[in-house]
Amino acid sequence: MNAAYRDLLRADRAANRGYTKSLLVLRWFRSCQRWRGRSDPFARCAYLALAASYKLVTEWILGIELPPSTRVGAGLRLRHGIGIVVNPATVIGRGVMLRHGVTLGNRRTTDDCPVIEDDVEIGVGAVIIGAITIGRGARIGPHAVVTRDVAPGSIVYSPRPEIRDPTADPQGALS
Repeated sequence: MNAAYRDLLRADRAANRGYTKSLLVLRWFRSCQRWRGRSDPFARCAYLALAASYKLVTEWILGIELPPSTRVGAGLRLRHGIGIVVNPATVIGRGVMLRHGVTLGNRRTTDDCPVIEDDVEIGVGAVIIGAITIGRGARIGPHAVVTRDVAPGSIVYSPRPEIRDPTADPQGALS
């Protein structure tokens, strides 16, 4: 096991202390990445077995789509990971937090995906799509839909819900 791989595992473990599911997913993810990068026949067989089991358990059972081909920095934090979807062309920096229901994906072509810089927190149900950059230390609020660049340190909120009085407009209350 090389030093860079050990450092990734150590950072992931420190960032997810107390979150067993996150630790399991990230250890498996890093193992797939490690074997994917080698070209000898044994490594290819090991990768195929690991990747198949990883995909079965993380996507089908746990509901987390984080492909091994995704570039992810050390210390990724997954909180209540159900429903996380990440396009393989997305780039995720160090110390990023993804909460449940987050989607990081493309808008038009398969590779026009976001770059999430270091230390970004992404809230429940947020959707970040397109070839955009989320700056270092930014915070994306719950259910925000982001399609433009976000400056470092910025906070993005979703719009306030509109509350309508059904007695004032009984036929248009849900329209």
